[in-house]
Amino acid sequence: MKRQLFDELKSWKSSLNRKPLIIQGARQVGKTWLMKEFGNQEFKNVVYLNFESNERLKNIFLPDFDIARIITIIEIESDNQIIANETLLIFDEIQEAEKGLTSLKYFYENAPQFFIVAAGSFLGISIQKNNSFPVGKVDLMKLQPLSFEEFLENTGETRLAEQLRIKNWGILASFHDKLIGMLRLYYFVGGMPEVVYSYIQNKNLDEVRNLQSKILLGYENDFAKHAPNEIVPRITLVWHSIIGQLAKENRKFIFGQVKHGSRAKDFEAAINWLCDSGLVLKINRIEKPALPLIAYADFDSFKLFLLDIGLLNAKANLDKKILLDKNNILTEYKGTLTEQYVCQQLRNHTELYYWSAQNATAEIDFILQYENKIIPIEVKAEENLKSKSLKVFVDKFENKNAIRTSMNTFRKEEWLSNIPLYAVGFLID
Repeated sequence: MKRQLFDELKSWKSSLNRKPLIIQGARQVGKTWLMKEFGNQEFKNVVYLNFESNERLKNIFLPDFDIARIITIIEIESDNQIIANETLLIFDEIQEAEKGLTSLKYFYENAPQFFIVAAGSFLGISIQKNNSFPVGKVDLMKLQPLSFEEFLENTGETRLAEQLRIKNWGILASFHDKLIGMLRLYYFVGGMPEVVYSYIQNKNLDEVRNLQSKILLGYENDFAKHAPNEIVPRITLVWHSIIGQLAKENRKFIFGQVKHGSRAKDFEAAINWLCDSGLVLKINRIEKPALPLIAYADFDSFKLFLLDIGLLNAKANLDKKILLDKNNILTEYKGTLTEQYVCQQLRNHTELYYWSAQNATAEIDFILQYENKIIPIEVKAEENLKSKSLKVFVDKFENKNAIRTSMNTFRKEEWLSNIPLYAVGFLID
């Protein structure tokens, strides 16, 4: 399977300022496979350690951070010689090793000759609560579910993906219907690697849904296994409320919809846990579209999306015929699916926000900062090209970078550009 992060890993390997690398990402997004595949293709030797499944290794860093001692223990445990500058050391589920994250600092400072890649399913949670995280001593990368571009490349549409990368609108217009068909398929299959691989091998959408359901069940089981006991019920409530929250016309997260009478403080820890584990994407409102956007973020107002559009559809139990056929049954929910898709594609590249007027008369689905520009993006589920909110925003803030994304072909208008939904992930490349 082709993953875009592979090229970044090769750049990391050749970097003169290389540090131990941490790959963050939710469970089941393919971190272990990617690390092993990278090692097999780019190194003479790979030593893989899983700190969750090996009890002896969990305490390897406790006595001290003597690199020679640690390397010797790893060699004995793996029955493999570790050769400086030739061996890739993979530390999987590193958060399960006592002082495992801290050890990376000492590898960087005292033994830079060793190539180390680390990952963990709940590493984001560990980083948030670990006061000894080696800030500045590690490199960080994030692995997400497959983007639409990766989906095209892995389903044999490499040439179409290349035309999207170079934004060859004339050629793309000739394949518009095909790309829309592929996009609808991606809406159903999503980007979880195991699910995509199953579809590629079998083309069986029932098996796709079965695998998605198993992944969702696995995530729910993880709540009780990895989250603090006191917030597990609240995590579950938030998790099950996301579909209903997104189905509203105003997709702002409403605490009272999770549980009647509840307030932000009741569910703050639960939402943070889901965000840190990578299972949900949080998009904050901005009060003013000015640089830098984060300075104007309203952290009390936000939307929550799932990590993957295929999982969102599985969680909503939407039938494949409804999703893949062009129909009006999903008139309300298509907006939800489309925003989830756009969020997923753009969050691979940048931080996202949304904007709404104080009187709620206008809302921009997504706002992003690119170089010295602020780009407002209005999302349309089908070919509806009315953009009242976007026009209000453009006039109010004199913004000249407006984007509308829809099922229509590329179109440059006087005050905005219409970008086809299948090309939105290439917007800031």
